[in-house]
Amino acid sequence: MSDIRINPPPLNPGEFPSVAPGAATALGGGESFVATLKDALAKINEAQSQADVSVQSLLTGQGTNLHETMIALQKADVSFQLMLQVRNKIVGAYEEIMRMQL
Repeated sequence: MSDIRINPPPLNPGEFPSVAPGAATALGGGESFVATLKDALAKINEAQSQADVSVQSLLTGQGTNLHETMIALQKADVSFQLMLQVRNKIVGAYEEIMRMQL
C-alpha cells in the first residue's frame, strides 16, 4: 500500500479562506437569537402564570382538580429549570470568550 498525503496549500500571512456567500446571514443572526430567548422567556412566564392560576382555583374550590394543578406546577418547574441551565451555559460561554487571548 502506498501512503498518500494531501497537504493543504499554505496561506500567506493575513490571508484567510473566504466565507461562503450565504454564511454572512447565518453569522449575523444575533437579533433572531435574542428574539428566540425573549419568546422562550415569555412561554416560561406563561407556564408560571398558568400554574399560579391553577393553584388559586384549586385553593378556592373552583373546577380545577389536584392532578391538573400538579401537572401545571411540574411543567412550570421543568421549564424554569431548563431556563436556568440555558442561562448557565450562556454565562459559561461568555466567560470562556472573555478568557480568550487576542
